[in-house]
Amino acid sequence: MAQITTLLSSTLALLSQFQETLTPARAAEAQTQTTPQSANAKPLTLLSTSSAALRAQVTKLSLLAITTPFTPSALTTVLRAVNDSVLPSLVTAALLITPAEFTRAFQAEILVLARRALAEFAALVTVVKGVAEKSDAKNDKDKREEMAKGEKDTVTVAAGRVWEACDSLSGVAGKGVVGFVVRRVEQWRDLVRDAVSEIEEWDPEDEDDFFDMIGEEKEEKDHDQDEDEDEDEDDDDSDNDTAAQLEHKKSTLRLLKIVAQFYPALIKYRLQGVEEFATAADVGKVEILMSHLEPVSDLVDEAAGALYEDDWERAVGFLSKIRNQAAMAANLLERPWDAATGAGDKYLVWEKTWLKVLVEIGEFLDEGEAWS
Repeated sequence: MAQITTLLSSTLALLSQFQETLTPARAAEAQTQTTPQSANAKPLTLLSTSSAALRAQVTKLSLLAITTPFTPSALTTVLRAVNDSVLPSLVTAALLITPAEFTRAFQAEILVLARRALAEFAALVTVVKGVAEKSDAKNDKDKREEMAKGEKDTVTVAAGRVWEACDSLSGVAGKGVVGFVVRRVEQWRDLVRDAVSEIEEWDPEDEDDFFDMIGEEKEEKDHDQDEDEDEDEDDDDSDNDTAAQLEHKKSTLRLLKIVAQFYPALIKYRLQGVEEFATAADVGKVEILMSHLEPVSDLVDEAAGALYEDDWERAVGFLSKIRNQAAMAANLLERPWDAATGAGDKYLVWEKTWLKVLVEIGEFLDEGEAWS
């Protein structure tokens, strides 16, 4: 029994070391010390395979841990396979995901998911280690069976978390960089659409009615004619403010709705059907594309906040940035990934119309000023 607890401790130490290796700083250092991958190397395939292997070994480990009688020799076989083969393969595959070939964002995602898988596996190993230690301490068979029953759920839940982490890693690796970019674009699209829905539901008149109601209750108590006259003037100002807010809301929605149309067009005309980004130039273009699109959802939130606060000047500043980022992203993709594609490119036809509408709708921001 001492041998299995020693092996479990060694596994935990190895997992801690591997997690440290997969931090961004250490991963970058490791990648500078390795030669570029060969044309035959398939890090994403290796990552999917090793994730699936870890999942399978976790199933064996968890079943052995909750099955009576406790069998250290069977656990040892599983752990040695994981330590000697599965974990090194997973870590190696993750380190082969370089920014130059897969984009910085995709690499960061893989490192996070790989570390999560290792962390969840470490949690399971810790639970199994506890089971092993208690099994060694128990001499009464009945107590051993009672303990196993009480710990079964703990082991199963811990195993389930590893399965989930492995599935997430395999899923991202299986879909590759293109699938990752599509998912990000869809997430950003949904954030913009959600903001548009919230702005559509916002009604400045409802807020003003609430404050007017409070003022009317006060008037019923004071019965002061002068205050009535002042309130009439305030009501006029409030009506003007509300009208302006409604116009600002309308302008904001028109711009955001046209910006939101870019995301599905990007997926349909530039990402759908693409298996991978074959060249360094394509990867670089994706990096720039994501740098334009990633800030947009935050800018939309800022613009909405300024609109709600009736700070139109600040809202216009955010809306201008949103328009510019979307336009630059659209311009960036005028040349398709496949350089052979030229005449008849549906994206170019769509982009021409979309940019024209974007310019017309955005005239209220900085009319006459060049922005593209």
